[in-house]
Order: sequence, then C-alpha cells, then structure tokens
Amino acid sequence: MFAAKPIISSLVLALSAGFSAYSLSHADHSIEKAVAADHRAEKNSSRDEFRNPVSTLEFFELAEDQTVVEIWPGGGWYAEILAPYVMDKGQYYAAHFDPNAGIDFYTRYQKKFAEKMAANPNVYGKAKLTAFYPPNKVNTVKGSADRVLTFRNVHNWMKSGFAQEAFDEFYTMLKPGGLLGVVEHRAKKGTDLDTMIKSGYVTELKVIEFAEKAGFKLVAASEINSNPKDSADHPKGVWTLPPRLALGDEKREHYLAIGESDRMTLKFVKPVQ
Repeated sequence: MFAAKPIISSLVLALSAGFSAYSLSHADHSIEKAVAADHRAEKNSSRDEFRNPVSTLEFFELAEDQTVVEIWPGGGWYAEILAPYVMDKGQYYAAHFDPNAGIDFYTRYQKKFAEKMAANPNVYGKAKLTAFYPPNKVNTVKGSADRVLTFRNVHNWMKSGFAQEAFDEFYTMLKPGGLLGVVEHRAKKGTDLDTMIKSGYVTELKVIEFAEKAGFKLVAASEINSNPKDSADHPKGVWTLPPRLALGDEKREHYLAIGESDRMTLKFVKPVQ
C-alpha cells in the first residue's frame, strides 16, 4: 500500500432547477434497458457487439442499489450505462484522471468528461466525479463500494508505474464481500513485461498477480469479451485494431474484419474477514 490517504471529497455535478427523472426511473430498470436507452451516443452503442455490456455487467453481478466506482472512465462509454442504472437506488462514482496532475492529456480528457456529465443532468445528475492518480490523488470512497469496475486500463497503469498501487487502492475502496471487475486486452501467455506495456496487451496471469497481491481472491474468469480472431500481435499494438485503427487506411479492411481486441473478463472479491 502507498502512504497517501484518500481524501473523501467529490465534485457533485449540479442538478438543474428543472431536473426531471431519467426515463428508466420507476420503470423497467434492467441492465438491458440501460444499454438500450436513447441517450447513449451512437458511436458508443455501435461497439456493443464487441464489448457485450449486458453480459459483462451481469457477470460482475451489478445491481441498481449498489455503490459503483468506475476507474478511469475515459470518454464515458460505460458511464452512459452505469450512471443512470444506479441513479435511483445506488451511487455512481466516476474516478477519472486528476486534472491537476500536470499532464495535458489528463486535463483535456477529464474536462471533456465533466462537460459531458454536466450537459445531461437527467442521466448524470446524481453522479459524482472524483480523481484517481495514485499515489498523488485518490479522491473517492473508502471501504464502502459494492463494485469497483475498470475497462481496458491496466496497461496504462503499468506504463505509468503504479499498477500495483491502483489495485491496492481498489481493495481499500471496496467493502468486505465487494467485487472488483476487470476487462483488459489479453496478451498471450509468456508475453514479457516490456511487450505488454508497448502493445497494450496484458497477460491474465499479470492481472491476477496484481489483484492477489492487493488481497483479492479470483472468483471467476469469463470469455464474454474474447475474440479468437485477434492474434494480439500488431504493428501498433492493440491500437492497430478498431476503434482506433492506428494505421489509418493501411490494411483497414483486414483489421475491421478482426474487430476489437481479445479481452479477459475477470471477477475478484475482497474477502470477508
């Protein structure tokens, strides 16, 4: 564990004076309905065939009355589903980049995400935006989360040198019996550390190692997000594949035919002492 203490303070997005209930409220409040809701951006919902949000969130045993922390939600792909799903009975925390970390990319992306949330209070009005950049800034819940979820981020923490600290903090966030859900690009067994960092693909063994060292126990692994077409060996790593298509028009149809990356889907529990 690192020494920095989490600061329990959050930017609660202001509700508009004329706040109206989200369309799923007091209705059929299933994960399926949240995924099918019309507020989702088309560019995001078009990725459902590769990211399988309904099956993935059911595997993580998500329920509408839970406190859910999403780590580094990026542009808000899963936030569009999670925030409204737990709006009535639970709480959604978006633990995003620290805008004060002195990293331009972090500042720009966090600002864009905050604007996305503020622009749609019917969906994000009760969500809380926090910062996650261990060990310098861990501004979120401590010991009260039911779920900590993260999607395609482990390689970023490895590159930044704080992957173990990140998993340690996930353990701190969760209540005993709480679950950690991880989706990550999957490297072939035996892939070395440098290749993982450069390619964006991480071995399942490495993710499990981070989690178990933090105190978690592996509950189950799923092939929900697997893609046997993906060799995990591309000129520009995982970013060669859609949606990034880092090579532009070069072999574009080939990479589109492969689809998004092969991914592990792992579920861990914080043991009850």
